[in-house]
Amino acid sequence: MGKRLEGIQRMLIIVNKLKESRTGIPQNELIRHVAQCMEMRGYSPVDIRTLERDFKEIAELFGIDIGHNKKQGGYYIKEQDGMSLERYEQLLLNFDLLNAIESDTDLYSYVLAEHHRPIHSEWLPPLISAIKNRHPIEFQYLLVRHNDQVEEKRVQPYYLKESNQRWYLLAYEGEVLKTFGVDRIRRLQVLENEHFRRDRQVDVDSLFRDSYGIWNQADIPVEDIELRYDALDGKFLKSLPLHSSQKVLADTPEEFRIALRLRITNDFVMELLSRSRSLEVISPRHLRERIRKIYEDALKRNS
Repeated sequence: MGKRLEGIQRMLIIVNKLKESRTGIPQNELIRHVAQCMEMRGYSPVDIRTLERDFKEIAELFGIDIGHNKKQGGYYIKEQDGMSLERYEQLLLNFDLLNAIESDTDLYSYVLAEHHRPIHSEWLPPLISAIKNRHPIEFQYLLVRHNDQVEEKRVQPYYLKESNQRWYLLAYEGEVLKTFGVDRIRRLQVLENEHFRRDRQVDVDSLFRDSYGIWNQADIPVEDIELRYDALDGKFLKSLPLHSSQKVLADTPEEFRIALRLRITNDFVMELLSRSRSLEVISPRHLRERIRKIYEDALKRNS
């Protein structure tokens, strides 16, 4: 695991460095930067052959192609669908910190990690392997909303998606792409002797573009939403927007007002309630009434 971890850290350093330049990073500069960063982590220096192997693995694992052009300045990330790079950044968010905490250093003595971690996260490595190698999987799935009833599932795994500190598996069950909570998977089996043909035309990003979190309910319409907060909450919402569609309409000492366009799912409503101290729903009207009803019911229960 040590060598594998070292390689992943190098890949992270390489992509983060190349993101800084649109014209390219000279070979010597890239090698020097990666070597310095790896030495800070307690690893040996690197050479160009090591980096070239990393370039190939970055392309295989994350779909990010790295090119080289002396006239443009050196190594660069080739133009591509921007969502690939965005998914990569989301996946590796805080990766350095997590690796350091779990390594044999004493960083744990002055960095405090979250105490709670998703249960059954041990399924992640075999799921990643099944997705990468196109193996079907079988498992028992716990239906929480149906009195913990268990169903047998056989699916073709396509993606893992993280949302609100939980991991979800996106997989085809028959002809339908479905979402399964990894924490509700039991008795997972990877069918290593079988393979499926992966449909590379699936536009997974569009499935969640108009939704908050993991739930993409096509029967819920995409709506224009306008919210108002005070200036203090506005500072937090500027640093961590509610949704990719967020647009700032007003940012003054008196108010912070934003517009959004997405499906109003239960997940989105729960997120609004998490910052309800200064929240005012301006539109649509039915969302305003929904939030008001939740407040009223909570007041009755706690009065």
